[in-house]
Amino acid sequence: MKQSLQWARSLVFVVQIYGMMGIMGVVFLPWAVVSRRGALVACHTWCRWVRWSARWMVGIRTEVRGTPPVDEVLIAAKHQSFLDIILIFGAVPAGKFIMKRELMWAPVIGQYALKIGCVPVDRGKRSAAIKKMVTDVANGRQQPGQLIIYPQGTRISPGVRAPYKVGSGVLYRDSGQDCVPVATNVGVFWPRKGIYRRPGLAVVEFLPRIPAGQSKETFMAQLEEEVEAASDRLMHEAQEHKAK
Repeated sequence: MKQSLQWARSLVFVVQIYGMMGIMGVVFLPWAVVSRRGALVACHTWCRWVRWSARWMVGIRTEVRGTPPVDEVLIAAKHQSFLDIILIFGAVPAGKFIMKRELMWAPVIGQYALKIGCVPVDRGKRSAAIKKMVTDVANGRQQPGQLIIYPQGTRISPGVRAPYKVGSGVLYRDSGQDCVPVATNVGVFWPRKGIYRRPGLAVVEFLPRIPAGQSKETFMAQLEEEVEAASDRLMHEAQEHKAK
């Protein structure tokens, strides 16, 4: 009975956050059309709404640990579900993602993503897109802010190991920017697929930055070691709290 009630709450929660996305998208549209700031404010407002409604509707409390960067850096994050996108973006002033090109055509999400400076990438052509983006940054055409990339390329369930793709290393090396790794346990509560949401404390943690200037190989090894170790720690923390 308790699980059925939580499933019903989860369904209502999911429906309402996407409904609110559409409402906010329309409300902020005039400002967003003429100003990137308007689009950023709209997206940040929606992120706060999701965090607030998740707490009282499905019992997911959220926490951002560490120091979110405010300068122009590369953010390389563990990706477990849509919730880590919401928490990371909501914690930085001008986040922008490397995203799948198909999302450009998604209602509301696609239009706002392009306005805030997200970089569309064709599947199978990630390396070419990264090279173009590095060139755009060097030429001053890219929107300033914090570029968020998921080194594993897709959502990964908690505890599952998957390779880190070399694109993040190429971007780190060629951009000349520091990198802030991010760990998370959000997949324990908000899964990569499905409706059901589990109550608990979902965390994203900004780890100490990796300074620019290391070799691609050294950077990739350090990034994977630090993000995986911290994400495993957060996952175990979530499971311990759940057992109590």
